Amino acid sequence: MSYRVGIDIGGTFTDFALLSENDGRLYIHKQLTTPGDPARSVLTGVPRLLDRAAIAPSEVSAVVHGTTLVTNAVIERRGAKTAMLVTEGFGDVLDIARERRYDMYDLTITYPAPLVPRGLRYEIKERIGPDGTVLVALSEGAINEALTDLVGRGIGAVAVCFLNSPVNPIHEQTVARIAAEKFPQLFVSTSTEVFPFLREYERWTTATMNAYTGPLFDQYLRRLEDGLREAGLIGDLFIMSSSGGTVAPDVARRFPVRMLESGPAAGVLQTAALGRQLKRPNLLSFDMGGTTAKGALVRNDLPLKRYEMEVARVHEFRAGSGLPARIPVIDLIEIGSGGGSIAAVDARGTIAVGPHSAGAVPGPACYGQGGEDPTLTDANLTLGYLDAAFFLGGEMSLDAAAAARAIDSKLGTPLGIETLRAAWGVHESVNEDIARAFRNHASERGFDYRACAMVAFGGSGPAHACRVARKLRVPTVIFPVGAGVMSAVGLLASPLSFETFHAERLDLDALDQDGFARRFAALIDEAIAFLGRKPEPDETTVIRRRIDMRYRGQGYEVEVDLPDGAALSDLRDLFTTAYERIFTKSFPGEALEITNWKAEVSLVRSTADATYHLEVPPGKDRIKGHRPAFFPEHGTLRTAPVYDRYALSTGDTFDGPALVEEKESTCVIGVGDRVTVDDAGNIIVSVAGGAS
Repeated sequence: MSYRVGIDIGGTFTDFALLSENDGRLYIHKQLTTPGDPARSVLTGVPRLLDRAAIAPSEVSAVVHGTTLVTNAVIERRGAKTAMLVTEGFGDVLDIARERRYDMYDLTITYPAPLVPRGLRYEIKERIGPDGTVLVALSEGAINEALTDLVGRGIGAVAVCFLNSPVNPIHEQTVARIAAEKFPQLFVSTSTEVFPFLREYERWTTATMNAYTGPLFDQYLRRLEDGLREAGLIGDLFIMSSSGGTVAPDVARRFPVRMLESGPAAGVLQTAALGRQLKRPNLLSFDMGGTTAKGALVRNDLPLKRYEMEVARVHEFRAGSGLPARIPVIDLIEIGSGGGSIAAVDARGTIAVGPHSAGAVPGPACYGQGGEDPTLTDANLTLGYLDAAFFLGGEMSLDAAAAARAIDSKLGTPLGIETLRAAWGVHESVNEDIARAFRNHASERGFDYRACAMVAFGGSGPAHACRVARKLRVPTVIFPVGAGVMSAVGLLASPLSFETFHAERLDLDALDQDGFARRFAALIDEAIAFLGRKPEPDETTVIRRRIDMRYRGQGYEVEVDLPDGAALSDLRDLFTTAYERIFTKSFPGEALEITNWKAEVSLVRSTADATYHLEVPPGKDRIKGHRPAFFPEHGTLRTAPVYDRYALSTGDTFDGPALVEEKESTCVIGVGDRVTVDDAGNIIVSVAGGAS
């Protein structure tokens, strides 16, 4: 027998999934994250999961891991002391940034401080021209002197960021060679190796982010590898990247910046897999855990991707208020609303929820760990959506009285309203925030979610999905099997994958078919080398090619996805289609140029889209009981049936209002919603008021 383990560390909970590759049996587990030492929750949770399944550690062939460690290190500024070697005269680029204001009318506007302070940016006399010509040669003596000085100052990491290095990386490569030979203790990131994008500011912030997080991530992986080995797990370890694929630990150590959206990407990947199973090519993915909510779009069976994200935003919803990173990443919208999000009365005298979270420690007031601030979990417990005695399947008890006290003292009393009304205000405020963010995200990408279904998962997502769907007029909500830990399940389906990138501006008319094929062949060979092995018998090699194109003279480009077999002669038509999808019209006859070349190679497992069945004791009765719960149509608490998800069978149907409980989450079914259980055990909800 062969088993794979998926582990997703979130801000509040760590999720585990164990899958038998032979027969599709799935075992799951959830426990609180240990923020001070994230590896500890992994190393204590895996043995519990294996014991539950009666599986020996030696039977596990692979462990796939997603983590928010890299993102948190940047946000919390817990990375290494980092220096930067930069072309002479360009030491202020990180401060000048894009010279844009993300809010034109804010007179006190602030930006996140660069990861490398001005005093640690060493200007190096060198210069590469825009055509790759060496205009000013690099002095190896000057590099030795700079590296010696920064080591003496206790620097642990260095980002090497030279002008025009994507067209000729020789100077950056020279610095990397000298550092490896004479200062092997330094973690060195060159901007061209991390992501060779032509625009300096974004390329350099990405390189500094990679260097800043490298030593911490390396230390974490060593702790994890040693702990798993001591526990008897000798199978392969893979790390989830932001692009929806996994990489080996050595590659993850080299490019920690590619792990910024490690965990959330897995849930979107599983949403796409579920869509292929259900013949639903277009989906809205809704993942809500203890700290944040994430939304993503799946179009034509594939998650939308992009090559830029922001970290450590000063203002959560303001693009441009964070540090940009240029990496391949699943296109996610993230909202600071989760089960642990703290609710308070804002300056306007209204309820505001998040982005600050109570996290795992001390957690919501109802956790009984010393938390005093009201959170979304406290509100959902007060509204009757959660069972205080059945949280995490009864492994953790909640204090309903403490939740009510926190809501009343911090919200109800200041606003002069009763506790139940304040709790509903918290719940509904979060629903509005999520719906508004999803509307903006979808409209900016030309995606009509009213014609698709929402897949909802995470510990908190099922409690909010039907209400959010009503606001968006999404007609159908799907709660998959194991919804509470779906990101961990998604890790098990993720392919070994790597994407390479080459920046080269070239007029389309100046390119021939041989040059076109040769450039992609080089990128594909490079990606295969990063995979580190050939495909196994149950894997298929999948190659995706993309290029960025624009009309000559434009400042920004449009990504063009090249289908299998696409040749140079197809590029103009493919670009026109992509351009019109965004801007509705094109300009026939105008000159075109290519700016970037991208190739992604994935080893897709034959079981990636296979169905699985959850191994839990079957429930005895469909309705396990009744309890008072709040539904806005009734205006007060009203007794609602509580269904045991593990007792539901294929073809079962019922109408809301109702609650459907499983160990890791609770589905809140609204008044008038219609529930059907499909052949795979997924709960399909026809939402009252959703678009037809």
